[in-house]
Amino acid sequence: MLRMDFSWKVLELTGRIPSGKVTTYGEIARALGNARLSRAVGNALHGNPRPVETPCHRVVKSDGSLGGYSRGIHDKTKLLRSEGVQIQNNRILNFDKLFFKLTP
Repeated sequence: MLRMDFSWKVLELTGRIPSGKVTTYGEIARALGNARLSRAVGNALHGNPRPVETPCHRVVKSDGSLGGYSRGIHDKTKLLRSEGVQIQNNRILNFDKLFFKLTP
C-alpha cells in the first residue's frame, strides 16, 4: 500500500508541470520531502499507466539531460519539442529558464 501511495503522489506532482516546462526527478523527490528519493521517483514514473496524460516526459535529470522514458527517448524528445522545448544532444537548452519548481 505504501508503494502505491508514493507512486500516486509522484504522478500527482508530475501532473502539475505545465506544457513547455520541465522539472527533475530530484525536484519531485524534494517536493515529497526527501531529495534522496530521485531514483524511486524515476521508478514510479516508469510505471505511469498514462504517460502522455500524466506528463512524465517533462521530467529530466538535474543536469538538463533527458533521462529515460517508458515509451523511448525518441518519443520523449518528440513530445517535448511539440511543446516548444528545444533539445540539443539529448539536453534541454535554456534548462534554467524552463525549470518548474514544485510546491509540496
